[in-house]
Amino acid sequence: MVYVISMQVSIYIHIPFCLKKCLYCDFNSFADAKVEREEYVDLLVREMKQRAGELPEPAEVPTLYFGGGTPSLLPVGEVARLIDAAARLFRLGAGAEITLEANPGTVTREKLAGYRAAGVNRLSIGVQSVQDSLLERIGRVHTSAEAVAAVEAARAAGFDNLGIDLIHTLPGETVAMWEDDLRRCVDLAPEHISAYALILEEGTPLHGEAEKGGLVLPEEDVAVAMLELTSDFLVDAGYEHYEISNFAQPGRRSRHNQVYWKRGSYLGFGAGAHSLLRRETGDVRWGNVESLPEYRRRISTGRLPDDERQILSPREAMAEYMFLGLRLLEGVDMREFSREFGATVASVWPGVADGLCRDGLLIEDGPLLRLSRRGLLLANRVFAAFL
Repeated sequence: MVYVISMQVSIYIHIPFCLKKCLYCDFNSFADAKVEREEYVDLLVREMKQRAGELPEPAEVPTLYFGGGTPSLLPVGEVARLIDAAARLFRLGAGAEITLEANPGTVTREKLAGYRAAGVNRLSIGVQSVQDSLLERIGRVHTSAEAVAAVEAARAAGFDNLGIDLIHTLPGETVAMWEDDLRRCVDLAPEHISAYALILEEGTPLHGEAEKGGLVLPEEDVAVAMLELTSDFLVDAGYEHYEISNFAQPGRRSRHNQVYWKRGSYLGFGAGAHSLLRRETGDVRWGNVESLPEYRRRISTGRLPDDERQILSPREAMAEYMFLGLRLLEGVDMREFSREFGATVASVWPGVADGLCRDGLLIEDGPLLRLSRRGLLLANRVFAAFL
């Protein structure tokens, strides 16, 4: 099948290998993978070649993102090989943002310098917390000292675009501990900070503990205090709060993640990776098979590994436009919505936006519709109204 695509298509490459599965993680990752890393990279390159052959012409690639799992477990040569494949098979330009997720304890200054030389120009470091007791509680394999060392090694290797990932509302966490996390991370001066609330995903060990009544999480008022503190503290420190859980120094927003929130086209490669391609006849989403042996079998027999293919109806595309766009604090432009879909927000969801504005969850600012401060705390309620 040949796709009609937008001029730009971002690329996501999923690396499912981990040293140990964290207790909260429901991502498609394995500590005991049945496929060797070098073989997996071979399969990724073959999938990229197959997928490129479906496109009417090479697509311009503004962003490339290595996610996982733990991409920093890959040797430098394998990352370089994947970047080279993206450049050969797609139009990966010199100005592309190329991000690699790295976990503390898996990188050295020399390894990071190798990634930098290979073309990686942005790192997302999975710090999660700088409280050793909390790191141990959620099953992380690194210490706070190793997290700081990873940031320092990245700077020494020449990286000038660093992101730090944090998680709050962890078992046993207090507001004071979370404030300490924020302060110590700001002291490291990363260009970007992602601060997520813990979500108990079904099937994870922490979810199992909660089901059995053995997990003590912060009370709701404490969780709200952590959310409010996050925005206040980081904004005061000079970071722009541009998405519900994301903060950036001026000009340092994650370009790749904005592709997701603004419904740009992207191709996902690897076991469990997801894709969206915009088409005139209806946008199409799919996810690759999650099983590594099945992923290998599909690629080895010349088949694409995609599964769960869905052509979005206009209503589904409009709903995505709203609940993804509203994640951005600048909100959605109702004029752009009308231009894209030939309908107004008010005609598709009569009275919904007005009601959410009356409830203090949304703010209508000229053509823009955006979350209020209260709406940020109750965002899922807002998103549900547009489903």
